[in-house]
Amino acid sequence: MRSSTRVASHRSTNDQDHPAPDGPSDGWAEPYADGVGRSSGRRGRKRTRRFKNLRRLVKAGIAVAVALAFLVLGDRFAVLFAERKTEDQLQKSLHLEAAPQVEIDGFPFLTQVLDKRIDTAHVTVPDLAADRVSLARVHATAHDVRLDGELPSHLTGGTVHSVDGDVLLSFEDLDRELGASQVRFSKLGHDAIKADGQVPIGGQRLGLHAQARIGRSGDRGVATDISRMRLDIGDVAVFRPGRNGGLRLTPKAARAVAEQRDKVRAMLAVPAIAERAGVGRSQIRDAMRSESALERLTGTPGFVGKLMKVNLFDVVADQPDLPEKLGVDPKLMGAVRGVTEPQLADQLNLSFELPKTPGDLRIQRITVERDGIRAHLSGGSLPFGDTSKARAAGVR
Repeated sequence: MRSSTRVASHRSTNDQDHPAPDGPSDGWAEPYADGVGRSSGRRGRKRTRRFKNLRRLVKAGIAVAVALAFLVLGDRFAVLFAERKTEDQLQKSLHLEAAPQVEIDGFPFLTQVLDKRIDTAHVTVPDLAADRVSLARVHATAHDVRLDGELPSHLTGGTVHSVDGDVLLSFEDLDRELGASQVRFSKLGHDAIKADGQVPIGGQRLGLHAQARIGRSGDRGVATDISRMRLDIGDVAVFRPGRNGGLRLTPKAARAVAEQRDKVRAMLAVPAIAERAGVGRSQIRDAMRSESALERLTGTPGFVGKLMKVNLFDVVADQPDLPEKLGVDPKLMGAVRGVTEPQLADQLNLSFELPKTPGDLRIQRITVERDGIRAHLSGGSLPFGDTSKARAAGVR
């Protein structure tokens, strides 16, 4: 009886020191004898604590990411708002038909707003009118832009302290805007272009070819110096305006004339033609009398070149019917003769001047590229918005 009591008491004491784990009760006391059950329980509690800590870290990370996302989103919305406001102010200041495109660099933007200063902004103005032509694109990068107004919601203007950029006058626009004469422009060199096309003269369309040098005109303009102009009357004659110009046979037409003896005699019969062709009087007399002498004259290597030197305008007075025999319409000759260099140059004139803007904006250099004429710009102290109006009125 006492022995039973001691055993029960011993078990009771063990029950208090080592509570039974969860689960089935069969054989639960035996694992504790070698410590395996106790170690497994501790590892379980550690895993639980680590899992809880990980969940807290994940929640904190998500909260930080969400906060940063809202900050970035808010900053970007502020940039977009400022860009739209700046576009409106530039459109009003420069009197543009369409709003320009403004892109503001830098992050975070809100710190720039608080400082009322933008480090860098890119401005693109499409289709800006300039005299007779339209500038395909004006691109500029503004540095150190100082803003005015209660920002960011009430931007009233500002000042661009430094700007550099370029203006493109595209050949495609030139072809369209000056295309009444169906002339096409293309690059000839780093500072030169060529024009090829047709112009209506005397009821016919004559081939037009010219070259032009491109350069600066002052600080704000682009000038064109047009030269080597010519009008093609089919493949018969070429007209060049100017002091040393005139209407002359093409190589093909001169060779055809040299093979037709009646036309040669008709031309040589005009003293002015014989003199300009450099044919001696004795040669002319012999050619007029003898077929063999005429054949020897027309067969000389330089005879075709001599015919090409003859100005057909000199023929009209003494031989009115000769131009028509050569394949040139006399009425067209009269119309062509009245064409002057300034008239042709005006149709090919690409000169333009930049629209007037507040501040100091200048053309630094001009280059001719594959797609058009590019003017490189630089300047500074360019006000926009209400600031420009105040400065124009002398208000500081």
